[in-house]
Amino acid sequence: MNLLSTIYLALVVLAGTGGHLATKQALRRVGEVKRLRPGPILRMLARVMRQPWFWTGIVLMTISFFSLLALLAREPLSLAVPATALSYVVGTFGARWLLGEQVSPARWLGVLLVCAGVTLVSLG
Repeated sequence: MNLLSTIYLALVVLAGTGGHLATKQALRRVGEVKRLRPGPILRMLARVMRQPWFWTGIVLMTISFFSLLALLAREPLSLAVPATALSYVVGTFGARWLLGEQVSPARWLGVLLVCAGVTLVSLG
């Protein structure tokens, strides 16, 4: 993988995960829908769309999407898609240290397994 492909991969992983973290933060501020009916769902959507974190998440996920398209145009699918699994690693760290979520030892083991898998794919 050359430098430009590595940059695209980093953008996919970091912008995509950043988008998920920002969206999660917006939803935390709005709260959950108590009843799955059209009225409460529409009110929740209206509240979340007024959250700057939500729009930050949308922008970051858009950057991630177009970076993924560029990566797929340059690299084999069998390399690009598994490499994007690094977003699970970044997402777990972000959930733990930015959002304050508790991460179980089993999930940390899963992060290690994902890292091992990405390493194997990149060597092959």
